[in-house]
Amino acid sequence: YVPSIELAGGRAVFVPLDHALGYAPDWDRVRNAITSKTRMIIVNFPHNPTGRVLHDIDVAALERIVADTGVILVSDEVYEHIVFDGAPHRSLMRSPLLASHTVVVSSFGKTFHTTGWKVGYACAPAPFTVEIRKVHQFMAFAVNTPAQYAFTEYLKNPKPYVELPNFYQAKRDFFLAGLRTTPFRALPCAATYFVLADYSQVSDLPEADFAKQMIADYGVASIPVSVFYDSPVENRVVRFCFAKRENTLQESIERLQCAPA
Repeated sequence: YVPSIELAGGRAVFVPLDHALGYAPDWDRVRNAITSKTRMIIVNFPHNPTGRVLHDIDVAALERIVADTGVILVSDEVYEHIVFDGAPHRSLMRSPLLASHTVVVSSFGKTFHTTGWKVGYACAPAPFTVEIRKVHQFMAFAVNTPAQYAFTEYLKNPKPYVELPNFYQAKRDFFLAGLRTTPFRALPCAATYFVLADYSQVSDLPEADFAKQMIADYGVASIPVSVFYDSPVENRVVRFCFAKRENTLQESIERLQCAPA
């Protein structure tokens, strides 16, 4: 989002998620970051890379912030259909107090494993969508027609995306069970197809260096969580993706078991 903000003449202000707090959002810190120049708050839940989801207390905190400031919310909800353990996806659009101030952006690509098609959508109050279309007209003009027809047809049957949480939860549970047999410590994962793992029992290397070493030594790819921060923070945590075939996940677990404890 930063390039888009800067192209519009704005300045991005970052409120980081704290590893020590389990990556829970600190809404007091968000509120304190708002000034008379603040125009928008961008949130992402279900969250990449942490797999955190919003709870009622989070929605209530955002309601208080919007009531006090009147800022617009952009809610990135691209993993809305990948929420686990029977929990509901809490879209900000479900809040009567937030709906009039919120633009929800999402993606068919994440839901239907077609990210290369670049088909997404936005839900917002009519005055917002008028402005969105003005920009979209001159940036992308339109999504390619065959993809739109394909999704229109596919969406007639809700079963695939309704059952998606169970599909990915089985992969999550399989991978987490495997990680427990390795020196890595998995962090809680309530959504998305990513899981964070603490490698502090394996290495003292910085995250980026450790991720490179894992590829060289074990042939297992990961993403250093520090790269998701504006000001990188080293917590010795990497992100794994479990959106893989079971045999691939099993092979990766066996390789990670070789890591020194």
